Amino acid sequence: MTSSTRSAMAHGALTRSPLARTLYLTLAIVSIGVAIAGVFLPGLPSFEFVLLASWAAAQSSPRLHRWLHEHKWFGPMLHNWHNGRRVTRHGKYMTTVSMTIGMGLMIYTIPHPWLVWPMCAVMVCVLAWIWRRPEPESFTAVAS
Repeated sequence: MTSSTRSAMAHGALTRSPLARTLYLTLAIVSIGVAIAGVFLPGLPSFEFVLLASWAAAQSSPRLHRWLHEHKWFGPMLHNWHNGRRVTRHGKYMTTVSMTIGMGLMIYTIPHPWLVWPMCAVMVCVLAWIWRRPEPESFTAVAS
């Protein structure tokens, strides 16, 4: 069991209500699915849904929470986030490429500028925020 799983369980984060646990578990599973879809669909974020899945799993299923944190793809993202809100340089580049493609598709396919431009502005703000996040130590040491 990882330290974040132990921490979540020690603080009583596991929801007691069976209905609430079922809803949180459903949210976690749907979030994992959306995160996986986000790898293939430009403009759809993955990382945010992995974070949401981790939080919802901590509320409902220690087993799923542990699986997420030990997963070969999701685990490093969650570890970096929980240890200083860090995002890898590769993650920043992939987010930039994905969001740029998504913006381009919106501009050329949605005929309503009043809808497209605010969404593009939000995406630009999110990109600026992501690029301000620190990078994990192993990546900053290589980049120096």
